[in-house]
Amino acid sequence: MPELQVARLDGAQLFGRSAPLQVDLGCGDGSFLCELAKQFPRKNFLGIERLTKRVEKVRRKAQKIENVRVLRADTLFAVRHLLSESSVEAFYLLFPDPWPKRRHQFRRIFTRDFLDAIAAALEKHGVLRVATDQLDYFRQIEWLSRAHSCFEIADSHELVLPLTKFERTFREQGAPIYRLTLRKTSPVR
Repeated sequence: MPELQVARLDGAQLFGRSAPLQVDLGCGDGSFLCELAKQFPRKNFLGIERLTKRVEKVRRKAQKIENVRVLRADTLFAVRHLLSESSVEAFYLLFPDPWPKRRHQFRRIFTRDFLDAIAAALEKHGVLRVATDQLDYFRQIEWLSRAHSCFEIADSHELVLPLTKFERTFREQGAPIYRLTLRKTSPVR
């Protein structure tokens, strides 16, 4: 069976300019993505979201923000097949679905394969910023991250980020937020 050939995204063509690219994985309602894009107008921001209604909501919010684009796609597929190697300055994985039931945990996005795809798409010294309200998921993320040869755990407090809709809700409920920043240390996957 022949392998499907998929064209990689061309950032300069997509945004009409060359600039560092940051990607919000599972961008939800787009509030975080749009606020970040306003803070850093000299960077390009791509939101990846699987759900059509959310994509439309983000597109409406981002209509007047020149450095934002949104793509309807499966996150792992987009990172692995649509983003060029060493093309991304930073990824954000904020409050991914925790799939808390043990029998569903195989659906969690944060896996060794996910980290391999992120490592390929990140530029040298690029970062992956992760946040979750689920301690057991955070421990899994931390364990997988420490075991991966292309990443080191970096300081998470170096950048003040806008709040996501989920983070606002969790803070109002008094839930703890667990954060991890990974820096790519090796250009080799």
